[in-house]
Parts: sequence; C-alpha cells; structure tokens
Amino acid sequence: MKLKEQYKLIYFKDLGDERGNLVVIEGAGWDIPFDIKRVFYIYGSDSTVIRGQHANRETEFLLVNVSESSKVRVDNGLETAVIELNQPGMGLYLSPMIWKDMYDFSTNSILLVLCSRHYDEKEYIRDYQEYLREIKGKV
Repeated sequence: MKLKEQYKLIYFKDLGDERGNLVVIEGAGWDIPFDIKRVFYIYGSDSTVIRGQHANRETEFLLVNVSESSKVRVDNGLETAVIELNQPGMGLYLSPMIWKDMYDFSTNSILLVLCSRHYDEKEYIRDYQEYLREIKGKV
C-alpha cells in the first residue's frame, strides 16, 4: 500500500467569532473515522526532542498541534514523508502500522493526540527492525 493511502491531512471548521476561535473535532465518522478512546498531549519538548519512534498494530491516531508547530515523519517501510503541523485546525490522521516520529517542536508547542484504542503496550512496535519484519510478513 502506498504511504499516501495510510495518512491524511484533515482540516476542521473554525467556528470562532469576535469572541475568539473554536475548533471542534468529532469522532465516529464525523470528522475522523474512529471513536475516540484515548487522548493525550505532548508539551514542554523542544527542537532537539524526538517522540514516538514506534508503530501500532491496531490503533489509529489523529495528531493536532493546537499551539505552535511540530513535524511528524511517517514511514511505512517503503516510503517516508514529513508533515509539518502548524495550524490548530489541521489534523494528521494515521492508520495502523505506520512508524511515526514527532520532532522539531517549537518553544510552546502542544501536540494533541486522539487515539482509537486504549493504551496496550503489547500492540506497540518500538524496534524499527521488528517493524520492518512485521510489514514484510503482511505483504
């Protein structure tokens, strides 16, 4: 499968007015293609920090930089792409079995992550060589 088929940029409506901005993200097929089971966010990182460095066997993700910016490197074992998240109304959807690295965090970056599954360490692949072996086994 081509990498472009495994991730997608999604732009959310900004429903703000003179009182300020309001961005709404709804799951289960409205804005994103999954029910949201877990939410976390990354902050206090800087341009030298690399987060992620793993793939998930079953979990889908949506990443939104709600403040400032960061970059995400996605890799399917054959191709890589780098996406800069720098708008609070822009999200990066990732299907399962995508290797991801989040990095180059700006000073006040806050990266919000929505997940389709609750945390389960057994579904994480944290070794890139193991990830490549699993990907090759599914082709």
